[in-house]
Amino acid sequence: MKKQKVKYRQILEAAIAVIAENGYHGSQIAKIAKEAGVADGTIYLYFKNKEDLLIKMFAESMGEFISGIESGIAACQTAKEKLARLVHLHLEHLSARPKLAVVTQLELRQSQASLQPKLSAVLEPYLELIEELVSSGMKSGEFRSGLNIKLARQMIFGTVDQAVTSWVLDGGAEPLAQQAPELHSMLYAGLANCPGNDG
Repeated sequence: MKKQKVKYRQILEAAIAVIAENGYHGSQIAKIAKEAGVADGTIYLYFKNKEDLLIKMFAESMGEFISGIESGIAACQTAKEKLARLVHLHLEHLSARPKLAVVTQLELRQSQASLQPKLSAVLEPYLELIEELVSSGMKSGEFRSGLNIKLARQMIFGTVDQAVTSWVLDGGAEPLAQQAPELHSMLYAGLANCPGNDG
């Protein structure tokens, strides 16, 4: 079982590398198998097809990503601290894995339309985590009570997500995590419960 898990991970990592280099449509199963050092047929022992491989690769990476953020914010005492940690970890995670960043920010969004609902379902737990953060901030009085939680979620995720996309398109020239303090400052300013910030 352990050997199978290692091979499964090996194929997923190979898929990330091949898709980042060749694009989703230019990444045939044969290329992924060669990168993973396995026979073409071995891929089909673990995945139905390339689409299934893409979904499971995204699900695995998102699972690790969400788990890391949950652990990272668990020790934070305030919503402000949680938001700062979430922004930092989001940027740090993808800057540490530039090939994965290329796949998640560019290639997944160019995959066929039929896959988009499945990809969205994988992303949903992260969006729910952001909603919980916003909700807890509203309950504690740190964030404005009248916030539209769905809209606040979109603002937080969209801002950080676009920062990563811009970084990928720029070739990863600047350290991505350095943007975290300013991004957090701007996001918190839009959420904070303070005079004159009542919408």
